Amino acid sequence: MKKRTQFWQLLSESLRGDEQDYTRIPIKSGIILLAVPMILEMIMESLFAVVDIFFVSRLGEHAVATVGLTEAVLTIIYSLGVGISMAGTAMVARRFGEKKFQRAGTVAFQLLFVGMVASILLGAGGYIYAGDILSVMGAEDEVLKTGKAYTEIIFLGNMAIMLLFLINGIFRGAGSPHLAMRALWISNGLNILLDPLLIFGWGSFEGFGLVGAAWATTLGRSLGVVYQLYHLLNGKHRLVIKQKNLRIRWETLRKIIHISAGGMGQFLVDSAAWIILTRIASEFGSVAVAGYTIAFRVLLFSLMPAWGLSAAAATLVGQNLGAGKAFRAEISTFLTARYNFIFLAAVTMIYLLFADDLAGFFAAEAGVRDIAATGLKITVLGYIFYAVGMVMVQAFNGAGDTKTPAYINVGVFWLLEIPLAYVLAISYGLETKGIFISIAICHSLHAMIALWFFRKGAWKFAKA
Repeated sequence: MKKRTQFWQLLSESLRGDEQDYTRIPIKSGIILLAVPMILEMIMESLFAVVDIFFVSRLGEHAVATVGLTEAVLTIIYSLGVGISMAGTAMVARRFGEKKFQRAGTVAFQLLFVGMVASILLGAGGYIYAGDILSVMGAEDEVLKTGKAYTEIIFLGNMAIMLLFLINGIFRGAGSPHLAMRALWISNGLNILLDPLLIFGWGSFEGFGLVGAAWATTLGRSLGVVYQLYHLLNGKHRLVIKQKNLRIRWETLRKIIHISAGGMGQFLVDSAAWIILTRIASEFGSVAVAGYTIAFRVLLFSLMPAWGLSAAAATLVGQNLGAGKAFRAEISTFLTARYNFIFLAAVTMIYLLFADDLAGFFAAEAGVRDIAATGLKITVLGYIFYAVGMVMVQAFNGAGDTKTPAYINVGVFWLLEIPLAYVLAISYGLETKGIFISIAICHSLHAMIALWFFRKGAWKFAKA
């Protein structure tokens, strides 16, 4: 009874957002306080992905293929946002562990500057070459006809996507995941409400079709960023950007770029692999791409909460290293990995039992449904390994050692996953099934390698 009461007290504290010293409170309490809002944040992100594809799928397989191909390229922008976000989490967490809160505000401003410049450059290029991007990705003529405007709008609104990722990383590093959670709930909540209205219309108002989905995403994410900036500037938290922080600090920028490079490398390598796998899937037509896209949207519904739980390790590692408590950082990582293993083991059983029903909920066409269901059943076979691996990667990132996971990604995803997927899908004629098999094998191997490097302990000496 006492333990149950303590859990509910911790749950209440995590949702209220009480500021904590994660270098002193019990580790299990720290994991709960950080993980609960992070999990809820990621649940909303995954819920949006599922709801969005649910509405878009009603427009037909070409609309789904457009979203899948566009998102495959958008992962380049995501990679920059996530990479800078990793630097934000590591550097802000380290400053909080050192109790240097004013310097954390300076770091936060430099991160915003880098994110805005990068998003302007990428957005302009993506808008100008939207049609060419879809063509390179192997889009069919019908996809090009209906999807170019969608892709243009998404690229124009990429600053909102970039800053949403980036500022949430800053909040997590500061031990304020409740702000990241609320920002994403506001952002994606509005997105979900706008999706059916802007896609299909209401009453006398005619919807915009696929373009409406792009506007829903852009408007929703933009509102989330407004909420984030309010809390960064209002002075009510230990992390605040004040007027004296509003100066370009070249030394800090260099450190951000150094740490971000590894984070970007991780995501770019992973993203490039996903782009190529999507390109391989496109060899088998829009039905294959649609089934492949739906499978991964559904998989994200379970992986996002797991990433939320894993992200607790990044904050705990960063703050405890800042406080000079490396052993405490290591124990925090292994405890988080145990909880993530239990969660994804349960998810694996659910998908193995109900994959056909889940796929059928999102796909009306039999061919699309069969591909999506097969993808779910095969990919989750690697979940129990991936549960451990994603925590190890977050621990590396929280320490500021973003390069080790990047090197692992190159070895596993480029040198093994892509060739294996090509051979299985095309040479052996397994088509999309071969791609899913390659993903399950390589993500499991990736997790084991990450665990091996973590146990070696070089991350304890990383600078952030």
